[in-house]
Amino acid sequence: MVSGGHEAAAASTQPDSDRLAQLKAFDERKSGVKGLVDAGVKEIPSIFIGQGADAAKVAPSHADLKFPTIDLADLAGEPEKRKLIIDQVRSASESWGFFHVVNHGIPVTTLEEMILGVKRFFEQDDETKRAWYTRDVTKKLVYNTNFDFYSKSSANWRDTFLAVAAPDPLSPEDLPAPCSEILIEYAGEVMKLGKVLLGLFSEALGLEPVHLVDIDLAKGLAVLGHYYPPCPQPDLTLGIHKHSDSDFFTMLLQDHIGGLQVLHDDQWVDVPPLHGSLVVNLGDLLQASFLRKKKKGFGAKQKIIYMVRIFMRKLI
Repeated sequence: MVSGGHEAAAASTQPDSDRLAQLKAFDERKSGVKGLVDAGVKEIPSIFIGQGADAAKVAPSHADLKFPTIDLADLAGEPEKRKLIIDQVRSASESWGFFHVVNHGIPVTTLEEMILGVKRFFEQDDETKRAWYTRDVTKKLVYNTNFDFYSKSSANWRDTFLAVAAPDPLSPEDLPAPCSEILIEYAGEVMKLGKVLLGLFSEALGLEPVHLVDIDLAKGLAVLGHYYPPCPQPDLTLGIHKHSDSDFFTMLLQDHIGGLQVLHDDQWVDVPPLHGSLVVNLGDLLQASFLRKKKKGFGAKQKIIYMVRIFMRKLI
């Protein structure tokens, strides 16, 4: 299954008593970062200001590096065309650990409605959203500010919800009305695409097409929706720190704003929004498999800003 799919962030720390009091006070309001913005704050609270390795530094992007895009339109066509796609998946997985996927079978209208559903949820009034605010990860939907709120040296300027969509399917009664219908539809679509990608990853690794599905890597799914309210002091904080994902792989649905960067050959590269696409991000488990196959060392951390994430990994 997909457990939380939370980021394997670089460094963590135990907060001192004063900082812990500030964190608890913020959490008890149950209105998130958006609540601060709605209240008209002009200066961000100190708990969001990064220091040292977590300082808010946006790296310059290297525009000469082209982010890979893989077109799945011919996947069911001639064997030669399928082999070309598998070769592209292998190359992007080994050298980048990321790629855009287009013509993937999910209707653009579904992608657009998913982004709107995330916005509808977070743009409800605080009183309505408070009913969903929790740090109880056993809930079918968990809404809060930063899953690692109490362990990181500085908090990120974002609010998030997480819905566990498999192995047990989502039910409308477990979800907020503004996004319940689209969450269920979107989860079903990405589960189908996830199985297709697992087949491609299997073949790219020299395995039988059904291998990764047969070892239950399609049994778990979690959907996360991230919301980044306008920040009055954007030079002091980040939407998310640089990190690597500890899951098997992630599918990212960006809105039109952008902000996603990935690390490639020790250089930060912008990932421009591509309408109708998804960004596939290999997690540590899958990328390690490709790098072992290539007999190279393991590394690659990423800084990511986006709106909707899908996680798939094996039940442990």
